[in-house]
Amino acid sequence: MRRLPAPLPPLPAPLPPLPAPRARRLAPLLAPLLVPLLALAALLCAVPAAHAADNGEWSVEPTASGLGRRPYFYLSADPGTKLTDSVTVTNKTGAPLTFLLYAADAHNTERDGGFAVRTREERQRGVGAWAKPDLARVTVPARTAVTVPYTLTVPEDAEPGDHPGALVALDERVAAGAGDAVAVGIQRAVGARVYLRVNGPAMPALSVEDVRYTPDKPLVPGTGDSSARVSFTLHNRGNVTLNPKVALRAEGLFGRTLLARNLTGVPGELLPRQRIRLTADWAGAPQLDWGEVTLTASAHDARGSGGVSFLAVPWLVAAVLAVAVAGTPVWLRARRRTVRGT
Repeated sequence: MRRLPAPLPPLPAPLPPLPAPRARRLAPLLAPLLVPLLALAALLCAVPAAHAADNGEWSVEPTASGLGRRPYFYLSADPGTKLTDSVTVTNKTGAPLTFLLYAADAHNTERDGGFAVRTREERQRGVGAWAKPDLARVTVPARTAVTVPYTLTVPEDAEPGDHPGALVALDERVAAGAGDAVAVGIQRAVGARVYLRVNGPAMPALSVEDVRYTPDKPLVPGTGDSSARVSFTLHNRGNVTLNPKVALRAEGLFGRTLLARNLTGVPGELLPRQRIRLTADWAGAPQLDWGEVTLTASAHDARGSGGVSFLAVPWLVAAVLAVAVAGTPVWLRARRRTVRGT
């Protein structure tokens, strides 16, 4: 153990507990709800981009080596190899904290494509199944750091490529969450990222799938602004992590360029075999046109594209056309009767 040089400022007061009568009434409901709620809370293991994973109360990071501090674990191994390293958990509070230590696989979140890890209850297939800390439970004294070795065993049949994950310190305490209708139990976790590459052929592959065009236009042409939302799925089909860029292009009648831009908000890391759903808004989309929207994704040696055709017709014009089309058979029948009667 090593003692930190100086105490940190006091932490904010914790959330107040549920009122005692309500807590007693809801206690039977809390137990069955706790596990799935903890699964959601464990997504808090996503970590900052260039330093130790830290939530203000404790941090988790690779143990400093001869080269100094490391932001993440960067590991490379052949199938069948056993690696050893250690992780350091630092308690920044004024009281002891007890953590459950475990390894977990990483994935991209559905909401924004961010880096997140599986919970302890989920099935682990990569780093989460291969890495084992020497201690599954550790108590860290106040303002103290504890180092825990771990062993990572890569199976003989491990698939070549990237296997991202994390070493996670899960606080044993269960905090009462806010909410009037349901009792919520929350556990917090912090994880140090693990970037493991199993040596072998690297096969980058990227595709754009399920492109959709959703317009929002005024009832009467020219009486308001129009817009559209383009949604699509970005799929890393390969075995290495990609840093994708996506370009959006729209063409109207006769090949006229209506829009051409690079999209923002694309995740910086698209992990192997992960799909994420993304959207792009198009202000000033055409109110009357016929064309196609194309999305092109690229990253290193991977490239993929997808598109969708669109027909922009104002609602009022579309309604008039629909009435005209629906009324055509009636007019034709009436016309035939008139011809027969003459």
